Amino acid sequence: MDRILNPFSPGAGAPPPELVGRGPILEQAEVLFARVIAGRTERSMLMTGLRGVGKTVLLNEIARMASQTAFHTIYLEAPEDKGLPDMLAPKLRTLLYDLDRIQGISEKVKRSLRVFRAWLGTPQVTVNDVTFGLGYDPEVGVADSGDLESDLGSLFEAIAEAAQDRGRGVALLIDEVQYLSPVELRALIVAMHRMQQRRLPFVFVGAGLPTLPGLAGDAKSYAERLFQYPVVGALSKEHSFEALVEPVQSLQADFTEEALEEIFSQTDGYPYFLQEWGYQCWNIASASPINLDDVRQATKRVIPRLDESFFRVRYDRLTPAERRYLRAMAELPQPCKSGDVASLLNVKTTSMGPIRAQLMSKGMVYSPAHGDLAYTVPLFGDFMRRAMPWP
Repeated sequence: MDRILNPFSPGAGAPPPELVGRGPILEQAEVLFARVIAGRTERSMLMTGLRGVGKTVLLNEIARMASQTAFHTIYLEAPEDKGLPDMLAPKLRTLLYDLDRIQGISEKVKRSLRVFRAWLGTPQVTVNDVTFGLGYDPEVGVADSGDLESDLGSLFEAIAEAAQDRGRGVALLIDEVQYLSPVELRALIVAMHRMQQRRLPFVFVGAGLPTLPGLAGDAKSYAERLFQYPVVGALSKEHSFEALVEPVQSLQADFTEEALEEIFSQTDGYPYFLQEWGYQCWNIASASPINLDDVRQATKRVIPRLDESFFRVRYDRLTPAERRYLRAMAELPQPCKSGDVASLLNVKTTSMGPIRAQLMSKGMVYSPAHGDLAYTVPLFGDFMRRAMPWP
């Protein structure tokens, strides 16, 4: 087994596990782009799922699809410490100047640049620490009120009209949408409502944690009608096996049935973990087929790797009180009740409210149903049992 040709290495060329079994979601995106570019109404998409299910890989694939369907793409990852306007500004400048380069003078493109200048409120924008002048006077009275909810829709409208004039569309893709502030999320929803009402070629595809539909609904009640909410979950056993077998078969290798069953039992079908186990199995196996003993040896490598990276990076962001709360959750069946967690910690449920809210804000837990609580990170309970002894 050639270690250099490990098909589970990032960028190895094999189809990533995250795209296996995602055909229905990709078809939704394909229909969205086709209908919007044809001037028809279709709802934009907000994908939801736990950590490690492949939302980011899926979002990148949808961005690639959009760029092949006459759409200019804007791809953002919403950080916890940077505002939406700051993230959008350099991307919009690039998009508008790309439209302006297309042969032929278009007043709508020129107007979109003037509206963009008005929205910025400054004659320059910084891209990768380099400041550029815009060279356009602002469009007075449009997108310049300073109210994001009002201005963003006017800006998107001008950009969409400019793209439409060039026979193009605009696809805004944002990862980790749950980190947008309530004001930003509300402004984005209002702007997309305006795009849909006017049938302009501007779509939004976002990805975030399972809390996202609730956040969108809290921001604007009509959000549930404005978006499709495809759920990106763990893979079925059939698709998990496919994600493991297909990459190695291209190198004339295979897994035994027992090996596949063991990997599935260890990973619960989560794509990130499937790739980790596949990667280590390939490194350990001396010959094909990869067998049960190879998987068991791989598990001894994978668990410490996950603990040191995938889990630890999230654990280190927690306060001692938050860690105790998550450790108590690990003693209970998932999802669990907030009251049961408080009972284990010998405190009143009401006193745990702020900690629970902090954990939800950090994207560590979510509420799948009223009164229930669950980890957003798959297998995090197992990690907490390893990381913290229970008194």
